[in-house]
Amino acid sequence: MATLQTTLLILGASGDLSKRLLLPGLATLLEVKEDWDVQLIGAGVEDLDDAAWKQLVHDAFEDAQASKNEEDEGASGSAPLSERLQGVVDASRYHKADVTSADDLTTLLADCDHDPAVYFALPPAVTEKSCEVLADLDLPAGTRLALEKPFGTDAASAEHLNDVLHSFLPEERIHRVDHFLGRSTVLNLLGLRFANRIVEPLLSSVHVERVDIVYDETLGLEGRARYYDKAGALVDMIQSHLLQVLAVVAMEAPASIDADDLRTQKELVLRAVRPWGGDPLTAGKRARYTAGTVGDRTLPSYVDEDGVDPSIGTETLAQITLEIANWRWAGVPFTLRSGKALGAQRREIIITFKDSPHVPDGLTGVQRPDRLRIWIAPDQMQLELNVNGPGDPYTIDHTKLEVSFNPGRLSAYGEVLAGVLEGDATLSVRGDSAVQGWKVVEPFRTAWRAGKVDLDDYAAGSSGPDGWDNIDA
Repeated sequence: MATLQTTLLILGASGDLSKRLLLPGLATLLEVKEDWDVQLIGAGVEDLDDAAWKQLVHDAFEDAQASKNEEDEGASGSAPLSERLQGVVDASRYHKADVTSADDLTTLLADCDHDPAVYFALPPAVTEKSCEVLADLDLPAGTRLALEKPFGTDAASAEHLNDVLHSFLPEERIHRVDHFLGRSTVLNLLGLRFANRIVEPLLSSVHVERVDIVYDETLGLEGRARYYDKAGALVDMIQSHLLQVLAVVAMEAPASIDADDLRTQKELVLRAVRPWGGDPLTAGKRARYTAGTVGDRTLPSYVDEDGVDPSIGTETLAQITLEIANWRWAGVPFTLRSGKALGAQRREIIITFKDSPHVPDGLTGVQRPDRLRIWIAPDQMQLELNVNGPGDPYTIDHTKLEVSFNPGRLSAYGEVLAGVLEGDATLSVRGDSAVQGWKVVEPFRTAWRAGKVDLDDYAAGSSGPDGWDNIDA
């Protein structure tokens, strides 16, 4: 007997997001949740026949299975799909549909054997139109919706989209997807902070000098100009993802890990966030990559990438410093940085502690600040300390203690889909937090659009612009 029966209805199912992330994520989930009965239905504007659709799903599942086998056993190459995955492929269906048409959406919902989870793998504007049509339809009782970032284009549009969604669905059945913070990562951070009496008391303005949250990518634009040239690094990563990381790092202990408790504590943090010093002109930096080499790849300047409008002044690297105006964190700068075409990939949280107030005379050596570094995907931790190392016992050395967290059994999108399909909103962004994220970055966006902050340059493959600290690793 299946413990869960549901239909995953993907709108935009033949697009890149579905093929590259959603369907492989579903494959990892199905292999873990063997007792779930999941029907797969795809819809899109492309005219795919049954064989072409099933081949698309098969190939995505096969890639995911091969990747998992390689991780587990070191084996490479493809193998026949497992009976479990092949069964889902064979039962899946595809419809050519206009997802903003009431008639087409009614047909799609009627084809669902179980209460559907509707995943919008679509551009934001199309998603909003589709939701406005769904608001007037008679939906199955257990319908859930999953919406990709960005959620709206500013605070006002996010509030409007919330109003549309809440007009026909309760908040707990609306999943605003943030795949960056998977379930394992969230639980790893919560466990580190709140299950260790030696760690949690140190995380406050009494002991912490600064907190840096960095997401540097080596990839360039990769053909995403249609979306990215209007968004930029601030909206693409900081507004949607890194603010959520900040909220988990800085929040007070929730009573439980239930969605309501966890998301309430995150929202309280976001409501307290301000530009450092109250001035977005000095608290934010932006830059754009020029031609350069990343590894063995040569990249053109961003302005020469296909589809880019140089006059927009889109930043490919954004860095903002924030203050959390509450008792625990007042006076501690939180710097969020994300960019493309940089020399090294970095996904890390760096908590730098204040210097020791007094080191006894007679102890010598290079003393550096204690730092707690947490890497995301794969999740690892490193604690940097000053200790009396080998050799002269009067000399202080800097050493590192390292540990790896539980990696989890699912891919990032496998964890996202698990929450959507079973109706667990823990990983989704609550409606008020989606709006608040826009409010946090809006002062910076306004200043940047007005040209009040210089748009610096950095060569592709470098660590960032000359003159920036680039948050030294």
